[in-house]
Amino acid sequence: MAPGADEPELQRDLDAGEDSDAELLRRVAAGDLDAFECLHRRYVGSVYGLALGRLGDRGGAEHATRRTFEEVWRVAAATAPDDGAAARWLFSVAASAIGEQAGESRSDAEDGWLTFRVHAAVAGLPEAERAALELAYWGGRSRGEIADALGLPPATVETRLRSGMARLTVRLGELR
Repeated sequence: MAPGADEPELQRDLDAGEDSDAELLRRVAAGDLDAFECLHRRYVGSVYGLALGRLGDRGGAEHATRRTFEEVWRVAAATAPDDGAAARWLFSVAASAIGEQAGESRSDAEDGWLTFRVHAAVAGLPEAERAALELAYWGGRSRGEIADALGLPPATVETRLRSGMARLTVRLGELR
């Protein structure tokens, strides 16, 4: 059943004495399931409402909401901000999931296979290239932000991004 429109505010009040969003996201990045559940309770209603408003379809909104939180759990360690912008980051993940749902023309099976191929190819990259690519494409960070996060010069980040993309192109071949 879809969460009610007022659920996030009510839950937010109940959780007011608990950890901040930034602290919860830090704990999620460390694999803390309790923190993930708390973050989910805080934002599931808002994410669902945003998805429903954009998609106009309950099933699509539920799918986008589910994908949002799957992605939060999967990439938090690599891409979550550590500067207190947790809500903004979570909603950027949601916007991406909603956009994918809105433009989805492939079947779920095709989408799953494509996702598997991309993630497997990324996982096979050298750590330095993978870290830069995850921050850029899944984290939405700029080259300068990546350089700061990794403690590298911007030129090194650019080199790692280019070499990582070149390796992905070879590994994935043409996906059209």
